[in-house]
Amino acid sequence: MNALERKNAELTALLEISKILSSSFELEENIYRALKVLSDSLHMTRGTVTLLDPETSELRIAVAYGLTREQIARGKYKIGEGIVGKVVETGSPIVVPDIGKEPLFLNRTRARINKDNISFLCVPIKINEEILGVLSVDKIFDKSIDFEEDLRVLNIVATLIGQAIKLYRRFSEEKLKREELTLELRNRFSIQNIITVSDRMHEVIKTVIKVSKSKATVLLRGESGTGKELIAKAIHFESPRAKGPFIAVNCAAIPETLLEAELFGYERGAFTGAVTAKPGKFELANGGTLFLDEIGETSPALQAKLLRVIQEYTFERLGGTKSINVDVRIIAATNKDLEDMVKKGLFREDLYWRLNVVSIFLPPLRERKEDIPLLIEHFLKRFNKEYGRRISISSQAMEKLIRYSWPGNVRELENTIERLVILAEKEEITVEDLPIHIRSEMLKTLNPSNTYSLKKEIEELEKRRIEEALKKCDYNQARAARLLGITQRQIGYKIKKYKILIPSFRAFASLQVGNIK
Repeated sequence: MNALERKNAELTALLEISKILSSSFELEENIYRALKVLSDSLHMTRGTVTLLDPETSELRIAVAYGLTREQIARGKYKIGEGIVGKVVETGSPIVVPDIGKEPLFLNRTRARINKDNISFLCVPIKINEEILGVLSVDKIFDKSIDFEEDLRVLNIVATLIGQAIKLYRRFSEEKLKREELTLELRNRFSIQNIITVSDRMHEVIKTVIKVSKSKATVLLRGESGTGKELIAKAIHFESPRAKGPFIAVNCAAIPETLLEAELFGYERGAFTGAVTAKPGKFELANGGTLFLDEIGETSPALQAKLLRVIQEYTFERLGGTKSINVDVRIIAATNKDLEDMVKKGLFREDLYWRLNVVSIFLPPLRERKEDIPLLIEHFLKRFNKEYGRRISISSQAMEKLIRYSWPGNVRELENTIERLVILAEKEEITVEDLPIHIRSEMLKTLNPSNTYSLKKEIEELEKRRIEEALKKCDYNQARAARLLGITQRQIGYKIKKYKILIPSFRAFASLQVGNIK
């Protein structure tokens, strides 16, 4: 091979190696392919990459071409040991023209049975003076060979490998951080972390567990602040898509003119100011879940486009002609009466049925007052830790908070507890520390002209519990009484007292059973 042919071979090999090392994050496979190019194109056989473990200061062969697994496993060195160890220690290349005459060459892999007529070239893999390991190759010994050219090529390849290793380590660190964050989010938004003792919320949780394993579209219903996004995240992190992205979009918070671009993305030049292309939320959620909050706020034109995506899982960016396919699970939420909107022509009926495959209604906080003490304790613990305080709540203040109607639901309760923890001057919150609107509602409740009393509230709660037990027991009064822990006579008395309606066919069945007895 003359000088020109050799130069062309070197340039071709370096170009191919550069492409291989930047093709993916499959580092081991890419380095193996790069070493194969050195062997095939430049006759540099038995190529090895030996990496330094910064914690143990041990050198191990990470990738090799031309060695068996057993030979690779034997490739272990200490810094300063053998040729490989010396290169790491000095940070300079070493060439052994004939390994059969070099006592420092250890042949630890035992790959060279006959060491005669073999040259060994070893260069450091380093980035900004940080030595990551070494790159070494064998060549057939020839006295006429000038190793300067070989070292120049190997130094370039070693730099390319070093950059690939650095990028891979950064990629691995970021991947690990993402996995840790995903695990943290999964633990935080798992079903077990939903704080409730309410029967109605337990029914919600049962539905969430069932629906999370499916691909079905879910529609979450309920007032603002009831925790619809929390439930959406619970569905996502309990599903097979948990490792995928969870993307939330508040349709009411984005102007109508921008919402379409936000959801579907746009191509460069699609409108004034679109200087670069941008993917939309559907693309970003590919492989995961897209949560469309306040879906009732979308326009009929946008509803038509949403319908197509939900039906076909394909769309085009604004200003684009290429169809984009996505694998996305849709969870929508609303606090509006969609059925009434459909009747009035404000919401597409076909989209309504597409979204309403599984509907989950989240009860307002005033309908599950038994959860209020638990939520207060939870928020107290969180904000005490966050603000370094040790605040507690008096029993009188707790009673008033339980009796308050909470029109803003759990969100209002959370904000109230945070404010109380921040502003508290003593370690115990009393009734006087409560916000004025909560105390003013309390005073209205205590006003004699207001017939809604604590007794009335307890009666309503008791009535609701009996109704739920009867429904759960298929209106069998004996079973419902056992479920509630009361006698059949007591439940019969309370059914009359609260004028609870029993379906006629159930009453007839009970009468027939009584006659048979």
